[in-house]
Amino acid sequence: MTNPVVELPYLYGKPSSQGDLRSTVEDFLVFERLPFTPSGEGEHLIIHIRKIGANTLFVARQLAKYFKVKEALVSYAGLKDRNAVTEQSFGVHLPGKTEYDLSDLDIEGVEVLSYQRHNKKLKNGALIGNYFQLTLRNVTDINAFKERFAQVVEQGVPNYFGEQRFGIDGNNINAARELFAGKKVKDKKKRGFYLSAARSYLYNAIVAERIALQKFLQPIKGDVFMLEGSRSVFQADELDDEIYRRLAEKDIDITAPLWGAGESLATQQTLAIEQSIAAQHEDIATGLGRFGLKQERRKLSLQVSEARLQIEADIAVVSFFLPAGCFATTILRELLDYQDMASASHHD
Repeated sequence: MTNPVVELPYLYGKPSSQGDLRSTVEDFLVFERLPFTPSGEGEHLIIHIRKIGANTLFVARQLAKYFKVKEALVSYAGLKDRNAVTEQSFGVHLPGKTEYDLSDLDIEGVEVLSYQRHNKKLKNGALIGNYFQLTLRNVTDINAFKERFAQVVEQGVPNYFGEQRFGIDGNNINAARELFAGKKVKDKKKRGFYLSAARSYLYNAIVAERIALQKFLQPIKGDVFMLEGSRSVFQADELDDEIYRRLAEKDIDITAPLWGAGESLATQQTLAIEQSIAAQHEDIATGLGRFGLKQERRKLSLQVSEARLQIEADIAVVSFFLPAGCFATTILRELLDYQDMASASHHD
């Protein structure tokens, strides 16, 4: 099959600067932030690790073997890339008062930083976000890169799902279409990956259409907005001065749908755009509802915080924080036309 993931439009035009990402695994650093500190007591052991060249699922399986528990009893807040140095936490359900000494825990590429008991399970998605420190090498047109960085920090970027969501050459989308056509997938995690990829693909397509119609930065009639703090949503048929003020102050954000069963909250122009894209990918839109996913909303734009830029010769180090569920590569693609050296090595 051909790659179903098409090139998405840029908000500010394709960057003129070029550069290399992940020339070494240490060029991509990720630091997970949880919304709590382990309490020191309870049925769950929270293990904070640093991993290099190991993906999250591999580490979870190895922890299950070490503690001699079922894999379902090992949890994590989010998946992290294998081709990176990442710090993240795992939870293991271990009732009782046994004290553990993890000095003999030997997992390739993994270093235990700390561990402590906690009274609640570490659930998927239960993180504030991730802080990234990315080293870009052989960067061309440094001045243009600096200008684009300032623009991205000030105005944000489209909140696209990153390319890694879709698998190598978009294979997760192809697998999702086969699933919707009737192919059986017994592995729940794989099925979840395929459904998530299909939903993300449809969301990206709707965001891309709004950019193509020049309806990205400005609200249109029928838009659904998300409150910055509570993440609750509301629909507005009329765009009054209050809506524009709250958008300017970033108190609210425009949203796009995460597709599923049920009626969209959008109306008028917004609903027409969303339905037209869904009709172009009818197998995905109907399949998502059939597999039990419900209509939800996701912010249209992505803002970075704690942004820093360091430049020495043709090496740029960019650092920023992103909320949970957002992708560093989505920021990078607006900054420069980069080549992911880890991905290139994989294809070779």
